[in-house]
Amino acid sequence: MVALPGSGWPGDPADSSTPVARSRDEVGPLAASAETLSTLSARVSVCRACPRLVEWRESVATSKRRAYVDQPYWGRPVPGFGPARPRILIVGLAPGAHGANRTGRNFTGDRSGLWLYASLYRCGLANQPTAVSADDGLELHRTRVIATVRCAPPDNKPTPAERDTCRPWLARELELLWPSVRAVVVLGAFGWAGLWAAMRAAGMAVPRPVPKFAHGAEIALPEGRVVLGCYHVSQQNTFTGKLTEAMLDAVFARAAELAG
Repeated sequence: MVALPGSGWPGDPADSSTPVARSRDEVGPLAASAETLSTLSARVSVCRACPRLVEWRESVATSKRRAYVDQPYWGRPVPGFGPARPRILIVGLAPGAHGANRTGRNFTGDRSGLWLYASLYRCGLANQPTAVSADDGLELHRTRVIATVRCAPPDNKPTPAERDTCRPWLARELELLWPSVRAVVVLGAFGWAGLWAAMRAAGMAVPRPVPKFAHGAEIALPEGRVVLGCYHVSQQNTFTGKLTEAMLDAVFARAAELAG
């Protein structure tokens, strides 16, 4: 089962009257005309502009993983999670097929989320160390989590065209959040490239040449903002030791320091 707008799913921002983007040409105008974060989140959550992603996310929600066969799946694009006026913004890659695509909340219900939210909790940026469902009581302090691509992609690999189609959603969210943001933590090289492109699309100042991604990188922006690079919390990095808890905590402790 795929969650329908207005079906009572915890935190669902959309209802049956929310306009739906069904092509790349429709994403830009709907994103640009969203005057509030809640309106933008609602429109993101019903987007159907990328046929391959729509087919994949919904097929996963129907076939399910054996461990979750008795659970309903969100099966839709995943909006941002966290306060509307964050000091820290976390930019990821895309929802996990059986994580956020199942629960409807970024980095919730999978191993990546176990690492991310445990670190945020240790750094004083979350009220609990676990994230298992959209109604588990998790609250983020001064921090919001968003993704470069809002639908779960096959093999966790969106195509360049899908990334570009989704960019207006990210650009508009940056515009709405930017006044309060002081630190941006980008998880992985894909999100790193996506952030700079979305900033450029939003008319923001972008360093030239665009800085290369590196774990621990700090890029100063105008008005005291800083972009921080961090290896993604994927199993590929955490299982191999490329990213350790200490490394992750150091990035978020630095973000909290910059946030004031």
